[in-house]
Amino acid sequence: MAEANFIDYVKIYCASGKGGPGSVHFHRDNRTVKGGPDGGDGGRGGHIILKGNRHRFTLLHLKYQKHVKAKSGEHGTANNRFGAEGEDIILEIPLGTVAKDAETGDVLFEITEHDEEQILMQGGRGGLGNTNFKSSVNQTPRYAQPGEDGEESWIILELKVLADVGLVGFPNAGKSTLLSVISAAKPKIANYEFTTLAPNLGMVEYRDNQSFVVADIPGIIEGASEGRGLGLRFLRHIERNAVLLFMVPADTNDIKEEYHVLLNELKEYNPELLDKERILAVTKSDLADEELIEEMEKDLPNIPHVFISSVTQKGLVELKDVIWRALNS
Repeated sequence: MAEANFIDYVKIYCASGKGGPGSVHFHRDNRTVKGGPDGGDGGRGGHIILKGNRHRFTLLHLKYQKHVKAKSGEHGTANNRFGAEGEDIILEIPLGTVAKDAETGDVLFEITEHDEEQILMQGGRGGLGNTNFKSSVNQTPRYAQPGEDGEESWIILELKVLADVGLVGFPNAGKSTLLSVISAAKPKIANYEFTTLAPNLGMVEYRDNQSFVVADIPGIIEGASEGRGLGLRFLRHIERNAVLLFMVPADTNDIKEEYHVLLNELKEYNPELLDKERILAVTKSDLADEELIEEMEKDLPNIPHVFISSVTQKGLVELKDVIWRALNS
């Protein structure tokens, strides 16, 4: 997916349809000059509905659709005929999309299943026709209900990528290279910072025809939780991952310190992220001999760790085993 086409945040104005008014009508035909009331009810206004679609991976199709308005219901008519309902508008969105009230920031709901539907804006109810108001003391009601107004509001849609494992690390830590080796994903790879500007997903095959999904998330920089660099744009994607795979290169001056900087950025953004399973992958370990690796192990964080090299594929089988155990713990 082209990075320019990956849109994970949109703000749109939504207005559901107004209900149609009920009808004030009295029965008339060749034999009846003054019949009873027969005004039909108005139709419901159109809903605005969000629907999950596993084949969509971005909110790009909504980026330029700033105003979404459903049609109103039709008037009720004679002979107790109901007015037609306003046509619903169904917006298809990627799985993992959260709908928020733009004014309050409150989360309305989230879509996580294919074909799951949620009503974002309820269409107004149609008004009752005068038939409904006939009684023993009022045989000829000359009034009916107007239709209810629809709902309207600015809505924020945020996509949070759904994956089992999220790759967490500074730019150029080897995340994209690892994803390209252990899955069929083909992320952009280059030897400079911020090669990855949008999350990439890869399906990793495991033993006995099992698999899990890994997300390559744009690199963290110190201060990301305050919006620096790519900041909050990518941190939201980490919320969805069951396991966080921290990646620190073997040639880093202080692996433990870099790990804690990464961890602190997650904590500042959302302390609940610290409850997730964590694994440390020391990348580019083909640059270190066994003696150096033994020395490095003495000062690593107290979490499961694996020394890997995506180039020589060192430790990749072991890494998959560690991830699988974490996912099923």
